[in-house]
Amino acid sequence: MKSTKKQHPYRTACMAVLREYGTPPHVVGHCKAVAAVGYTLAKALNAAGHALDLDLILAAGLLHDMARVEEQHELVAADFCDTRGWGEEAAVIRVHMTYDRYNDLAHLNETDIICLSDRMVIEDRYAGLDRRMDYIVAKAHRNGHGEYEPFIRRKMGEARKLIDQIEAEIGCSIDELMKDLDYEAPEGEPAV
Repeated sequence: MKSTKKQHPYRTACMAVLREYGTPPHVVGHCKAVAAVGYTLAKALNAAGHALDLDLILAAGLLHDMARVEEQHELVAADFCDTRGWGEEAAVIRVHMTYDRYNDLAHLNETDIICLSDRMVIEDRYAGLDRRMDYIVAKAHRNGHGEYEPFIRRKMGEARKLIDQIEAEIGCSIDELMKDLDYEAPEGEPAV
């Protein structure tokens, strides 16, 4: 019987793409951290009864910023993934910079997980939402864009609501869940 499981690129394939594309090492570190945070969070949610696609989360996390040094990097990376036949990854990557409305816990999806994870990582380490948003606000002010602060704070409030729901669902804080995070994301699950 043929498997109906969707195929996503495994970690080794994603890492090869990052090398092939010439993604700078500091960006690769960030991608690995977002993938690790997303994968760990999704595993905890799946243990609580959700059915998130761990392989999609792993691949989208690893590839989401592959073109970060380019203008409209999210569109460039999504188009690249589309050319490889990774349409689900492309869909997540395409919106990760502008995603502004998280689903409620009952309708949580892989895009929610990647976008939330990206908003909790500073460079190549988990930092949590508050530290990451303070970092972004400070960066906006340094770059002469203090007018972005209300927008950033609004997005932070939306993410905080989802985090509160997730923490209630998994029975611990996300900070606690990420305490011993392995930044070398797993390979992924083989197709059955």
